[in-house]
Amino acid sequence: QVQLVESGGGLVQPGGSLRLSCAASGFASHYWTIAWFRQSPGKERERVSCISSIDGSTNYGDSVKGRFTIVRDNDKKTVYLQMNSLETEDTAVYYCAAALGIHCSNSLSADFVSWGQGTQVTVSA
Repeated sequence: QVQLVESGGGLVQPGGSLRLSCAASGFASHYWTIAWFRQSPGKERERVSCISSIDGSTNYGDSVKGRFTIVRDNDKKTVYLQMNSLETEDTAVYYCAAALGIHCSNSLSADFVSWGQGTQVTVSA
């Protein structure tokens, strides 16, 4: 198993930026595909972005394309989510999650077996 810890959330004004971090520990953490999900009250959990451990390929939800970027630093065992041009609709608890050795393109939420505790992102004037 891999253990995940998110950080970097906070309060930001619309149009601002934040960078979330997902630090992984445990056996062979670089073999794990990492995704960011978010959930806000009254809404279903949404997958925001994913980066594959197999080939480094990435994908993004339609609501964040062009604004968010996911990157992976295997030396630091950390995956980052750079969030730019934030909107009030981005307000949510953000979770990172890990799935063993799969491509993002054909992954399901059920494939992600390890989850962090979440970090709150609030976008408000």
